[in-house]
Amino acid sequence: MTTHLQGSLFDQADEVRLGPLDGLRRTALGSGAWIDVLPGWLGGADALCERLTAEVPWRAERRAMYDRVVDVPRLLAFYRAADPLPYPVLDEARGALSAHYAGELGEPFTTAGLCLYRDGRDSVAWHGDRHGRGAHRDTMVAILSVGAPRDLLLRPAGGGGDTVRRPLGHGDLIVMGGSCQRTWEHCVPKSTRATGPRVSVQFRPHGVR
Repeated sequence: MTTHLQGSLFDQADEVRLGPLDGLRRTALGSGAWIDVLPGWLGGADALCERLTAEVPWRAERRAMYDRVVDVPRLLAFYRAADPLPYPVLDEARGALSAHYAGELGEPFTTAGLCLYRDGRDSVAWHGDRHGRGAHRDTMVAILSVGAPRDLLLRPAGGGGDTVRRPLGHGDLIVMGGSCQRTWEHCVPKSTRATGPRVSVQFRPHGVR
């Protein structure tokens, strides 16, 4: 069984700006994991996607897979806590999320990882953010998506059980919290549909990757 969570359809705002966070809706996934979802949190997100795609110093990576080295099917950028983010609205987003979740998370979001999915051929395999404290402690990862929607899938770790499918783009926000990184996995699968670029911005606390 697959659960479909409806995403935003169009981003027609001219001004790049954040909306309020009071529209977040929480879904319990089980085993102490949950997601909060807010469609269209960032207005003007498609314009921001164009700027990020063109101006962020993206890097390509290669990694070992079985007996060969392959290209990572997306482009990457990473900003440490002390690094200025590429656009002020991303600093505003990180600050707003840190303030909103201060009571639950107990610490701010600090780093920002950016992924550029150039078209439907780019993807990320099933995984949890378990490098660092996410392997043994509850934490949060907040993802702001701009550009063309791509499906984010979540399933219990190791497979089995229901899959949650969430199309994310056009300024949509998803926050994965509780035990989500330990007890669930997420991925962005390849798509055969014609699709434009999407940039995901992942805000994480210190020591979570």
